[in-house]
Amino acid sequence: MNNILTVSQINKYISFKFRDDINLKNKLIKGEISNFTHHLKTGHFYFTLKDNESSIKAVMFADFAKAVKFRPENGMEVIVMANVQVFERDGIYQLYVYDMYPSGVGALYLAFEQLKEKLFKEGLFDAAHKLPLPKYPKKIGIITAKTGAALQDMLNIISRRYPVCEVLLIPATVQGENAPASICQAIYSAMETDCDLLILGRGGGSFEDLSAFNSEQVARAAYECTIPLISAVGHETDVTIVDFVADLRAPTPSAAAELAVPDKNFIYGLLNGYLERLEKSMVNLINAKEKRLDSYALKFAALSPQGKFERSCERLEDVRERLEKAILKIIAENKTAVEKNLEKLEALNPLNVLSRGYALVYAKERPVGSITNLDCGDEIKIKFSNGEAVAVIKEIKS
Repeated sequence: MNNILTVSQINKYISFKFRDDINLKNKLIKGEISNFTHHLKTGHFYFTLKDNESSIKAVMFADFAKAVKFRPENGMEVIVMANVQVFERDGIYQLYVYDMYPSGVGALYLAFEQLKEKLFKEGLFDAAHKLPLPKYPKKIGIITAKTGAALQDMLNIISRRYPVCEVLLIPATVQGENAPASICQAIYSAMETDCDLLILGRGGGSFEDLSAFNSEQVARAAYECTIPLISAVGHETDVTIVDFVADLRAPTPSAAAELAVPDKNFIYGLLNGYLERLEKSMVNLINAKEKRLDSYALKFAALSPQGKFERSCERLEDVRERLEKAILKIIAENKTAVEKNLEKLEALNPLNVLSRGYALVYAKERPVGSITNLDCGDEIKIKFSNGEAVAVIKEIKS
């Protein structure tokens, strides 16, 4: 009884077997679509893939289904890329599809996948080999058909966004049997010019129309190109071998033109910003230099003979003013003292005494201070406040 398995266990075991089998992974399978259902809510495709003798259920989940470039219908013969796995719940195996093409391009698609794998292994897609694009290209070479609408779109965008850039058309056949050789020749010719950027492009088309850009010789020419190369082939959903080799892939030719050149309005804004910063820097620099110059001028004035002379003159003038003030102060003080002394002298002036009724007596031109200094008969001079009188001594009384 220990060897009895549940249904879930047997289905899970079979599922593991399928997943481990490398022969059931990444298979290209051709068949006719039947019982097709596009589940609108989830976006998944559910259908049966059949041939004359057998059929197998298939599912394509929404993430892969939305990348399909055509509308699948019942009765349509397609080639799918799928893994074969077990749906454990129902115990059935089915295809889990992740890519789908109409069978008409099956051979081309198979060759595309094989070449892509080959070149990938050789390292042609490695990021280390990709050249950086110039930020401000001077001359752009455009490799495309000279009568295509893609050319005019690119020229209009480049002239509008970056009119100073020169554009060189390198015409090439971009569709048909001779297209690969023509494109290669155009790439090699471009390397002989002074272009600093190349755009390889054409407008949209079917998988067969774009086959030239999936050729090995074009891929190797793009890899050998010494000028940065932008690949711009078809519409946004179109992917070619040259897209993987180029230094940059653009979804459309118009997008390539926008990626190739900067927008002049952005440059004007950038330059105006730089100009403002430069002006501010120059003003700050000038102010700083002026301050340094003023400092040097002060130092020079302090050290120069002229400066020393002027400072000496200033000091001398200061000393003169101080001396003058001191002299004037001394004169004023002495004047005051003299006036006080004059007042004292005036108070002691004998003439003032005489004016009050007193007189001075002189004998032999000398003042007589005592009666003992006189003798009878001496001539004396009597001085009054308003004049003098002469007299002779007749009698002396003591």
